[in-house]
Amino acid sequence: MRSFKGIYGLKNSRMCIRRLPHAMVLLSLVSGPALAESCIPPPRPFVPSDPKVASEYVDIIRNDFDLYFRDIQSYFRCLDEERTRAFKEAREVSEEYGRFLGSVDR
Repeated sequence: MRSFKGIYGLKNSRMCIRRLPHAMVLLSLVSGPALAESCIPPPRPFVPSDPKVASEYVDIIRNDFDLYFRDIQSYFRCLDEERTRAFKEAREVSEEYGRFLGSVDR
């Protein structure tokens, strides 16, 4: 019977384990900020065009609208937070650029 290390190509598992923290840090640096700054809007509630069908599913449709209004508030808060973060970042980048220009012009 083949070993776990043999099946998954981990014959030198110390090397793989040693590199794992580096990979995790790299992944968090790449995906962390992108995920934190993403604001995803909620889907619009669906209302059937047929009034008979709409009346059959009135409770579900009403619940979908309630969820939408709740989630759109979270979305607005996320956008506000992202706008604040982006303005702060733009100000910092502008200051960095000013320092850069000052150091190059010398």
